Amino acid sequence: MLYRVIDRDDLPSLVAAFMERYEVIAPVKRGAGYVFSPVGSFDEICIDYPSTIASPKKYLLPPTETLFEFDAVENAVTDYTEEVRPRVLFGVHACDINGLMNLGSVFADPRYPDPYFQAHRGATLIVGVGCMPSEHCFCNLMDSEEARPGYDLFLTAIGERYLVSIGSVVGANILEGACDVREATDGDRIAFRAATRARQEAFNPAIPDIQEIPMLMDAFHEDAFWGELGERCLSCNACASVCPTCYCFDIRDTLDPGGVSGRRERVWDACTSPQFAMVAGGHNFRPTATERVRHRMYHKLNGFLATHDRSLCVGCGRCAAACKVDISPIEVLRFFERKGADDAC
Repeated sequence: MLYRVIDRDDLPSLVAAFMERYEVIAPVKRGAGYVFSPVGSFDEICIDYPSTIASPKKYLLPPTETLFEFDAVENAVTDYTEEVRPRVLFGVHACDINGLMNLGSVFADPRYPDPYFQAHRGATLIVGVGCMPSEHCFCNLMDSEEARPGYDLFLTAIGERYLVSIGSVVGANILEGACDVREATDGDRIAFRAATRARQEAFNPAIPDIQEIPMLMDAFHEDAFWGELGERCLSCNACASVCPTCYCFDIRDTLDPGGVSGRRERVWDACTSPQFAMVAGGHNFRPTATERVRHRMYHKLNGFLATHDRSLCVGCGRCAAACKVDISPIEVLRFFERKGADDAC
């Protein structure tokens, strides 16, 4: 990996260089929180934000996406081609970069490549930025606190400078053209190690580090704990709405007012929805909230791991902040910690 150093004052020039050819999506302040949104200048960007309400996933996997259009009178189907705008996702945290990598494992699988996701991903540059964890962050426990592949540039603040990790030729060329780029010195590397250590020490120690999570998910599959979560769950899907790695979708046909033409759309769906596992004939494979909550946690912490060799959950903590009844992977980790303490007794 190639590393360079730029001054903090170089960031406006870097963003301006991106804006010459790309739409720039970056974290901005919205009310009491932060969201990823198109920006028109560097002054709108909050580079040191704690976390956004939702991830930048929607720019690669839109909540609603037209697949094709149809006309019942003409008995015609027309491929729908959306204009894919070249974009830069600027200021993305490591957990979200890992989340986008997880989505790529699904939608860019060479056996079943998804052309819609691939079109968005191919037109998107990613500029990551280092962060300090908030109270709900546990990416360090999900091996997502660092972004290794998956970005074009990654910025880590070291005082009034940034150590820049370069991940692509395109990113390197724009960086070189926009900023006063320097080789990293020993002092820069020492400052980087200090920043990394400070970040590691800032994670919430009340979130337990549990080993062998997949084994524990299987061992306690029938525990009454899941019933307790199910009784609390509102089936509101807030967790899936903010999650950077939920990728389930439904297909629906939307008719125009005349009723003879329309479009087929892909829309976000969630396994916590009561209708998610319902099939033709009215049978529901997961009719209770208990089964749905357990399935969601199992997939996040175990099921994806078996296929892709990493956890689907990246520990961003958004679901913990969004859930009104305190259901999240953090509660599952605390449950396993309690079970360990019970066994020790």
